[in-house]
Amino acid sequence: MIAIIDYGAGNLRSVVNAITRLGYQPIIGTSPADVLEARVVILPGVGAAASTMESLKKMGLVKPLRSYIAAGRPFFGVCLGLQVLFTSTEEGGGHQCLDVIPGRVKKLPSGQKVPHMGWNQVRQKLDHPVFSGIPDDSHFYFVHSYYVEPDDRALVAGETEYGLPLCSVIARDKLVATQFHPEKSGELGLRMYHNFLKLALE
Repeated sequence: MIAIIDYGAGNLRSVVNAITRLGYQPIIGTSPADVLEARVVILPGVGAAASTMESLKKMGLVKPLRSYIAAGRPFFGVCLGLQVLFTSTEEGGGHQCLDVIPGRVKKLPSGQKVPHMGWNQVRQKLDHPVFSGIPDDSHFYFVHSYYVEPDDRALVAGETEYGLPLCSVIARDKLVATQFHPEKSGELGLRMYHNFLKLALE
């Protein structure tokens, strides 16, 4: 079972459509049981970290998500679904997040247009199966005002230049999370989902 978590994020339907196009039949996950019984969890994201964390708390999903990820089970985070994995965010004056990846979410550097919106390149920093068949420096679609800074730089699988080299892909075994939106990134975005699901369901 592939569970795509619905906590009110605006891009849920486009993620569902992308996974369906690949030949899978995902469910919309809204309960702790949906998380804990899933073979794969995808956490999409559009919006603000504080309201996202509030929604996850109200739905009783914080502890199940932490447990699921801690067990090394397959997880894919998209945009805000990447950012809430971190310890804390500067957004909205500062908020605690899921704290499954030590590090902070920081505002994009001054002098850059915010939000960072549109196509940008991803330089591959790790040889990870999620990049199979995807050329280095390929373009993916971004929409965000904050970026992640992990304490452990060994987790950075992809970087994107936007005033500084910012982390755009995190990978740790079967946990993958992207700052960009694969579901809005054409065939290469679909390829990334395909690669992840192949890795996850082997």
